[in-house]
Amino acid sequence: MGQKDDLLAGAKRCLVEKGYGRTTARDIAEASGAHLGSIGYHYGSKDRLMNLAVLELSSDWGDTITRLVREADGESPVERLAAALSAIRATLPDTRDLQSASIQAFAQAQFDEGLREQFAVGATEARREFAALLTGKRGGGPEAPTVAEAGIGALAHALTVGLVAQFLIDPDSLPEADQMKAALGLLAGGND
Repeated sequence: MGQKDDLLAGAKRCLVEKGYGRTTARDIAEASGAHLGSIGYHYGSKDRLMNLAVLELSSDWGDTITRLVREADGESPVERLAAALSAIRATLPDTRDLQSASIQAFAQAQFDEGLREQFAVGATEARREFAALLTGKRGGGPEAPTVAEAGIGALAHALTVGLVAQFLIDPDSLPEADQMKAALGLLAGGND
């Protein structure tokens, strides 16, 4: 790896170990083995480097979610959503530091237009992917999603972000897989 790649890897490590707000340029330089001044040379600023690092980490998490949703079995969108949420829930203990960095970056995005725009693009894509995968329209199509399809994508995305936030605040309060499945069935008009 070159110094630019080393800096990005160091920033990712710092995000996971120290968090977004507590990472300094010196921390990144130390974690990467690079000179402090090389951050400005390669990335313009520490903030730009941190934003790129968090976006790459978020993209990796997004790829994991896409894989889990694609693997989710079920005959109906509700069953596939329950299976996907259960699989996502199961990954949270192993990705706690990454989830914490992501939530911190969400808060930072309120003060950084570029980061907010990037997150908005990612969220739009996540909702579209969720909708396509949960409704069985894998690969999507050129037609616009129906209101229900757009809704299921938005709901699945919101539930996923909510699971992450709830896990970080109080992991013991997360619903178990069978509770989520029963709750979704109840919401879909089934019996408890």
